[in-house]
Amino acid sequence: MNTKRKRILFISDSLGLGHVNRDLAIAAELRRQNPDIELSWLAAPPASLVIENAGEVLLPQNDLFSNCNTPAEKAAEHFGLNLVKYVFTARKAWERNARLIEEVSSRERFDLVIGEETYEVVLALAAGKIRLDVPFVMIYDFLGLDVMSGSIIEKLGMYNVNRQWCQDFKVFREAQNLALFVGEPEDIEDKTFGYFLPNRREHARKYYHFVGYVLHFDPADFADRPKIRSELGYGPETLVVCSIGGTSVGKNLLELCGQAYPIIKEKVPDLRMVIVCGPRLSADSLRIPPGPIVREYVQDLYRHHACCDLAILQGGGTATLELTALRRPFLYFPLAGHCEQINSVAARLARHRAGVRMSYEDTTPELLANQVIANLGQKTDYAAVRTNGAAEAARLISLRI
Repeated sequence: MNTKRKRILFISDSLGLGHVNRDLAIAAELRRQNPDIELSWLAAPPASLVIENAGEVLLPQNDLFSNCNTPAEKAAEHFGLNLVKYVFTARKAWERNARLIEEVSSRERFDLVIGEETYEVVLALAAGKIRLDVPFVMIYDFLGLDVMSGSIIEKLGMYNVNRQWCQDFKVFREAQNLALFVGEPEDIEDKTFGYFLPNRREHARKYYHFVGYVLHFDPADFADRPKIRSELGYGPETLVVCSIGGTSVGKNLLELCGQAYPIIKEKVPDLRMVIVCGPRLSADSLRIPPGPIVREYVQDLYRHHACCDLAILQGGGTATLELTALRRPFLYFPLAGHCEQINSVAARLARHRAGVRMSYEDTTPELLANQVIANLGQKTDYAAVRTNGAAEAARLISLRI
């Protein structure tokens, strides 16, 4: 009988902090379903900090893993991030990471490799540039890029990226490999990747497995908001939490929130505004008037969201999903040029009747203040969120172990 302990490499490679907690949730379910597995990780900061704080083991080679947050911040402009520009800015880092993952997988003799949005790996595998001799699992939560400007260069770049993207079927038609989509078929636009390219939703239905949504907490545990507030050091005041996630791209939004603070305070005297910079933005770099509480990295930010009267944030897929599941009112600002936030995430939120969509370019401090006052503590009527995705993902992955 084969009693060898199965070794799994988990690569948490998405931008910022949005997905690392769902990776940890999937890892926990994998251990529950397979108690004898051994998990090791590759991840760049700030995700690596969360993984270490959770007691997980980063490989010694983690210092060689390129941080793709850096090219994202280089590609950002004002309150915007064009994903096509980001892909080309990150290309060299992706190539280095793909080669590193191939080498690590072989040298360390892993039995399975899981990649959270490791586009560098799936593209390199599809193109035959690297090889993995063990099953590979890819985790997606959106599919395909869209042109967000009239630039001919962007159109050509988008088409080239999408043409390569839909070649991932070469990887997932192999029975040992697996593509997981965190979400539902409706989260993928029912349109082609581009001229003479396949339909996105049909492509996903054919080659991916839909697992529903992944949360690392049970929303029911946060029904007692006064209790959570007390644990976090808040009182009965009106609490507004403003955040931008794990990169520095949304600095302008936090400054806009700070400028709106004194206007809101005139109408809401007990206002307490907490501005969360995240791990890659210094609090000292913000230009805001006195009054708001400014914090840098806040662990378990979802707990603060759970007890707030209103949240203001970027249009990231994970944080907005958490707020939807927690049934808290929120205003969200998709990054300009960020096709995932503008199209995919916003469409999902609209289906769930969740959040109020805002435009940074069209929002003055006065307008933001009015929207905050109008939505403070509003009762929500969000559609239910199916959040058993971690268990379903782990079940499907377990079939490849």
